[in-house]
Amino acid sequence: MSIKAEEISSLIKQQIENFDSEIEVNDVGTVIEVGDGIARAHGLDDAMSGELLEFSNGVMGMAQNLEEGNVGITIMGPFSDINEGDEVRRTGRVMQVPVGEELLGRVVNPLGQAIDGKGPVETTKVRPIEPPAPSIMDRQEVNEPLQTGIKAIDALVPIGRGQRELIIGDPSDR
Repeated sequence: MSIKAEEISSLIKQQIENFDSEIEVNDVGTVIEVGDGIARAHGLDDAMSGELLEFSNGVMGMAQNLEEGNVGITIMGPFSDINEGDEVRRTGRVMQVPVGEELLGRVVNPLGQAIDGKGPVETTKVRPIEPPAPSIMDRQEVNEPLQTGIKAIDALVPIGRGQRELIIGDPSDR
């Protein structure tokens, strides 16, 4: 039985043409502690606050405490199946929920998934659960002084109703 060089080269060329060079990089950590809906994971150094994390059993969690050696995770589902040593992966998505008219009268879990038995929530609009606060200049001005009734506090600390911060002095001076 002889193998011809042309057959070998054609097989190699075919393998090269069908080669898929796509690389997938995942940030994966290890659960080091679990209890009462909270997990701690090691190895997720680049996790963002409020980021969705996925455990190896498919349960989702939200990164809360970003410490130097570990991340505190609030578990958004059944946590009895999560054990020490399990994998947890970053998703790269910040926690967000669906919004809109389609949610009226529906019961959803913290991830925005329907739990009322009426099928999935059919909406394309979502909002982050912790959107950035508007800047100081975009907020409503303080339009009414607020008196505490304690003269020493009212004289020392300006307090007012509204959205902008009072730094010092009467708002009518500005």
